[in-house]
Amino acid sequence: MKNPQERLENIKKLFDSSKIASIEDIMTVIDSSSRMTVYRLLSQLKYHTSYSHRGSFYTLRQIPVFDFYGLWSFNSVRFSQFGNLLDTAAILVQRSEDGFTASELECLLQVETQPALLKLLHRKKIYRAKLGGHFVYMVAEPGQCRRQELMRKECVSIREQVSGLETDLLPDELRAGIILFFSLLDEKQRRLYAGLEAAKLGHGGDRKIADLLGLDSHTVSKGRQALFGGSIDRSGVRNPGGGRKRVEKKILK
Repeated sequence: MKNPQERLENIKKLFDSSKIASIEDIMTVIDSSSRMTVYRLLSQLKYHTSYSHRGSFYTLRQIPVFDFYGLWSFNSVRFSQFGNLLDTAAILVQRSEDGFTASELECLLQVETQPALLKLLHRKKIYRAKLGGHFVYMVAEPGQCRRQELMRKECVSIREQVSGLETDLLPDELRAGIILFFSLLDEKQRRLYAGLEAAKLGHGGDRKIADLLGLDSHTVSKGRQALFGGSIDRSGVRNPGGGRKRVEKKILK
């Protein structure tokens, strides 16, 4: 049987090479079938548990580079510096300027959020109000909640003034312009553009944009997830200065 220090070194090597690991992966490298042994060793190394995949993946504290929202993902497994999904949802709602709808938070976290939000609501950790036709989750503290509510109403008002993207209200000219612009994009750009417009519409946006642009709703959803999940592959985009050199125009004397 390996001694504890050897096991710790093997776990470190596992995370150095794989970045994330399941409990079964760790059991294999320490040659043990005891979950308690795994957790005891992990606690000595300091670790994060994924908020996606039912918390079945782990990473060491020094590995993630968290983004502005305190989130990090690797191979579609998602982690938060705030802990599990419940704690992450509560803190993101608290830090938001105008609260979150379930679909907005779902777009950000890339996991289903409705059950977590309802659990927080039941525990009176957050507050919910219907604004702009959607349920918006805000902080429970009355003063901050009122500020978030006012900010949300202002955003809804601005969106109503400049939007025009509700597909059943689109003037023929605007509809034709959007479809024409869409036709000029390549496949990747079309998917991302469709995802962007769907996100603007909120709940049901994938279906509306799919119907407008003649796409499958799953394609729109994939574009939206790539756009807001930070998983866009830019390898096909030409670098500045790339391509054929400009030919100087000759001027006849």
